[in-house]
Amino acid sequence: MQVFRPKFFTMIKSYNTDQFIKDLTAGIIVAIIALPLSIALAIASGVSPERGLYTAIIAGFLISFLGGSRVQIGGPTGAFMIIVYGIVTKYGMDGLIISTIMAGILLILMGVLQLGNLIRFIPYPITTGFTGGIALVIFTAQIKDFLGISSENLPAEFIDKWIFYFKNVGSANLNSLILGIICILIIALWPKLNKKIPGSLIALIVATAAAYFLKLDVETIGSKYGELSSSLPMPSLPNINLSTVKMLIQPAVTIALLGGIESLLSAVVADGMIGGKHRSNTELIAQGIANIASGVFGGIPATGAIARTAANIKNGGRTPVAGIVHSLVLLLIMLLFMPLAKLIPLCSLSAILMVVAYNMSEWRAFRDMIREAPKSDAFVLLVTFILTVVLDLVIAIEIGMFIASLLFMKRMADTTKVDSIDGDVHQLSDDVLVYEMTGPFFFGAVDKFMEVIDESRRPCKTLILNMSHVPAMDVSGYRALMSLYLNCKKHDIRLIISDLQAQPYSVLEKAKFIDKLGNEGICESLAKAAEMAS
Repeated sequence: MQVFRPKFFTMIKSYNTDQFIKDLTAGIIVAIIALPLSIALAIASGVSPERGLYTAIIAGFLISFLGGSRVQIGGPTGAFMIIVYGIVTKYGMDGLIISTIMAGILLILMGVLQLGNLIRFIPYPITTGFTGGIALVIFTAQIKDFLGISSENLPAEFIDKWIFYFKNVGSANLNSLILGIICILIIALWPKLNKKIPGSLIALIVATAAAYFLKLDVETIGSKYGELSSSLPMPSLPNINLSTVKMLIQPAVTIALLGGIESLLSAVVADGMIGGKHRSNTELIAQGIANIASGVFGGIPATGAIARTAANIKNGGRTPVAGIVHSLVLLLIMLLFMPLAKLIPLCSLSAILMVVAYNMSEWRAFRDMIREAPKSDAFVLLVTFILTVVLDLVIAIEIGMFIASLLFMKRMADTTKVDSIDGDVHQLSDDVLVYEMTGPFFFGAVDKFMEVIDESRRPCKTLILNMSHVPAMDVSGYRALMSLYLNCKKHDIRLIISDLQAQPYSVLEKAKFIDKLGNEGICESLAKAAEMAS
């Protein structure tokens, strides 16, 4: 099986003019959507605005050109904002670039090792929990610029941020607040007038024009960052040594893990919208290459963007050409209009990100799961959500997965049953016992198996264990059978196992257990086992 097969080279063989026109239109529209988001996400991540565009242009192009999805749009996303901010604060811009490149290498390795299919096993309560947590953290981080609070000493921790806001709410800038509210209203109401042009772009233009022509006293990109570059930088690398690599392993793993999860989740959503099927390992390798390139050109981490991917699909994009067009259009905008970006008020960008946070929060799904899902799933959801907000995303996922795995094992163990059925098997003498096992036979069910066997056993000459409803077993299950076999041998009881399915048979054969029982100890059906025992 070929690990790396970009969709671009598959789709281009049957490409036609009609599809190019649709892809061109979709690409232009997505670029317009991505423009304010890329700038806003860069600023919120603690880096200069143009770095968001570098990421959308470089990484976005490579994700489309080399990716495993027909319609995936790549670039900076809200999920990375808090992670990037933390890395920049602790390790500086060089630390972020090195972390991004290392994460890219890890993503490539994940794809080469064909780990793409494993990420889909992350339970829904965990993805909903950390997505909701990230959304709340993003929303919280935007309040400072939305209110126009001038202090630069914004704490990094979630609870400390809210304490800071309550202490400094009196210094809020009324102009920033009003302009931010107007932007939110425009974003919310504009789709009722026009669904092609994104409301975020209209809000950005209105806010910038109002601040410029009315001479409003609000902080802008220019007042905070000065002049902005209107060209791509030359590729370069910061100084890298072994101690730096060791120090940045954890941030790199965080970026790679989140990048892999988000990109493949986005690809799965896209598959559902177009009736397609992405190539998960190819997508991971492309994401890795894109992040390496983004770091080399001074960008920030990139991944598949669900909202931009959905917009691409809704506007007719069906091949990677749309994503390539999106990157080229962003490059053209940056070359021609980047100097004007310094006029954009920061409160308008905060308003855009607040709406992004609201949309990504999936609060309805969150609410419904709390109300309707089993208590165990709701517990996993809340734990992941709270840990994401107050601690760290990776810790949240790790603990969430640990709890979810324990609950899954308990559920599987609960479905495993061992029952005596000798009364249902005809023509059996009283010295024959028959047990039927149902469900997976793994370490979580071993105690139940041994307990039932010990409690219900009576003196007998033959013990039949029917395993027709046991789809799988592990080494603990084998050890339990071995213990049963040795106990039977000790008391001169004949053990017969019937109806072994393929996986349990393979486990027992590999462990030489089949040889120990011999041909007379394995039967293909319960009826034959009963006949042999009579």
